[in-house]
Amino acid sequence: MPKNSKNVKREIDDDEVTESVKDLLSNEDSCEDSFKKSSLMVGDVKQNKERDVEEGSEEDDEEEEEERPAWSSKLQYILAQVGFSVGLGNVWRFPYLCQKNGGGAYLVPYLILLLVIGIPLFFLELAVGQRIRRGSIGVWNYISPRLGGIGFASCLVCFFVALYYNVIIGWSLFYFSQSFQQPLPWHECPLVKNKTNTYVEPECEKSSATTYYWYRVALDISDSISESGGLNWRMTLCLLAAWTMVCLAMMKGIQSSGKVMYFSSLFPYVVLICFLARAFLLKGSVDGIIHMFTPKLEIMLEPKVWREAATQVFFALGLGFGGVIAFSSYNKRDNNCHFDAVLVSFINFFTSVLATLVVFAVLGFKANIMNAKCVEMNTKKITDFIGKEINPSLIPHHINFSNVSPEDYQQMTNIIRGVMENDYPRLGLDNCDIKEELNKAVQGTGLAFIAFTEAMTHFPASPFWSVMFFLMLVNLGLGSMFGTIQGILTPIVDTFKVRKEYLTVGCCVLAFCIGLLFVQRSGNYFVAMFDDYSATLPLLIVVLLENIAVAWVYGTDKFFEDLKDMLGFTPYRYYYYMWKFITPVLLLGLLIASLIQLGLSPPSYSAWNQHLAQEQSLSYPPWGLAVCISLVVTAILPVPVVFILRCLNIIDENAGGLSTVSYKKGRIIKDTACRTREEDEDDASLLNTKTPSEAPSPMPANYRKQSGPASGADVTLNGSCSTGYIMPNITDIPDMPESDL
Repeated sequence: MPKNSKNVKREIDDDEVTESVKDLLSNEDSCEDSFKKSSLMVGDVKQNKERDVEEGSEEDDEEEEEERPAWSSKLQYILAQVGFSVGLGNVWRFPYLCQKNGGGAYLVPYLILLLVIGIPLFFLELAVGQRIRRGSIGVWNYISPRLGGIGFASCLVCFFVALYYNVIIGWSLFYFSQSFQQPLPWHECPLVKNKTNTYVEPECEKSSATTYYWYRVALDISDSISESGGLNWRMTLCLLAAWTMVCLAMMKGIQSSGKVMYFSSLFPYVVLICFLARAFLLKGSVDGIIHMFTPKLEIMLEPKVWREAATQVFFALGLGFGGVIAFSSYNKRDNNCHFDAVLVSFINFFTSVLATLVVFAVLGFKANIMNAKCVEMNTKKITDFIGKEINPSLIPHHINFSNVSPEDYQQMTNIIRGVMENDYPRLGLDNCDIKEELNKAVQGTGLAFIAFTEAMTHFPASPFWSVMFFLMLVNLGLGSMFGTIQGILTPIVDTFKVRKEYLTVGCCVLAFCIGLLFVQRSGNYFVAMFDDYSATLPLLIVVLLENIAVAWVYGTDKFFEDLKDMLGFTPYRYYYYMWKFITPVLLLGLLIASLIQLGLSPPSYSAWNQHLAQEQSLSYPPWGLAVCISLVVTAILPVPVVFILRCLNIIDENAGGLSTVSYKKGRIIKDTACRTREEDEDDASLLNTKTPSEAPSPMPANYRKQSGPASGADVTLNGSCSTGYIMPNITDIPDMPESDL
């Protein structure tokens, strides 16, 4: 803009509006009053500082783009992110990995990888969502239209995960509904009566009461994935209830789901603390805690431990799903997302540690119960062998067979083993060591629906604790489901401008119909299949591409400038090197390791054998292998498809408005897809970082007729992009030849 422009008066006639180009470029000091009800001001750039274009008229409110919803409070937003990241995996996956990979020593690689992979990537997703204020599809189209497939891949993965994740919530609802009984229905094995006698159910007698209840009563499971067995009507109703809750909570977007977060995110912590306090009062709980914190340092040197720790960090924070981006897109632009990233990451970590303490304390109590039963049963064997197979002189005199402690039993068996070294195996005596019981690694549904439920049957007031436990699982699952569904809805609503209510109902109905696959008698096998193959590899590829898109395509330096503009300070240089070098290399290594692991272990699943009353590993049938491969390929397919279509110009980079970022009337509207690297500056600024003499004129090369509020950027006749201005009250501006400009 010229520095010494003159004030120009503009006359408005009832019949026509005549306006010259100089009117648009008039000095801002005087145009506010004269254009108050008919035009917008273009601020002059002075001393490298911009001014936002201010709106003079408030008349066309109905035609304005609706404001983006926002969180009602920072607490609500933090609870939403915590609820999404803290899920069922914190309760039944992290304790298993801790138990399997060296106890307390496992926390060291986990913390290191949380700092190197977890927090930087979590911060990256929060920042791009808050900066661009779009869902995953809009964000990656903004960064690079050719990488727009990343957003579609995230949506597909979210949909696949939501399909089976809500089935687990349905299982928890079933157990919750069955917990209002005394004694609990899985307390003991059922009896079978016939005409002559009564006996214990053989399948239950060979396994345990809780195992039998899970496989035979709750799931009524078939022997293999090929035997569908029809629908389990009880689980079908529970799945319908789960999807109904999700649909109602998500119907109004964050306005409705945000309020639910106050309960669904906080209630699990109340339950975990209550369980921890109760478990410490139980016999043997300290043994479990000691076992957890006893480090096995030699295991830390195994690459497998680091690979599993990295995978757990990756999935614990919900990276790549799009839920993190969707939630942060509803933030204010100046929100301190760095603080949020560190806070939520460490809340997630400490929640995992708290859950592990609870699990090990309860499992320590269970191990003591099982060990006492083992001692009692084997003591009876020894009593029967005395005088026949075992010399009475081998039994220490202080031992009272009416009350044999685990220590007394160990002493007896050690003496007998030493004397009868060759004949000892023939006696069939168990070792009955509490450490062996604690080393039995249990994870996933085996921990929640078998091991933990068995421990709770020995609690005083067991129905109360069962109700609390399964209500906690429901809330943990719902918190993660809200973020997962938000990762589907937000990008689609932002991109295709559909009504959120209709989309939510349609998405939930479709997911329930497909989810009927998981409530067949063979449904548990499909849950395991989707859990293993629909998310792991696709999400690793998605997050690796996200990192590359921001660090190398958009540019780390430019991204740091955006962060400085948003946060008011420059983030630590640590993130620069993490995003640009360290994290991509680690993600690539993790992807390669996962592919190698997949190649070394052919796809298989654990099937329940009714006759043997135990699990056995089976290979997938050919059609099952095809489904496994299809899940991986389908989830990642949008990335190469969109890339190829963009490269071949089959899809216009502005098609469907995927790359257009629009603002409220009175703001400059830019077509972000057409920017060059030098032009890609902050959305709210017009000529940022340019001096008045260097700044190009803000006037478009062609000023075209507009019949309503502008919805995107003006495009010049030669195909270049320009900045458009919204003229709310000017309805008829004649086309002007270029010479007149």
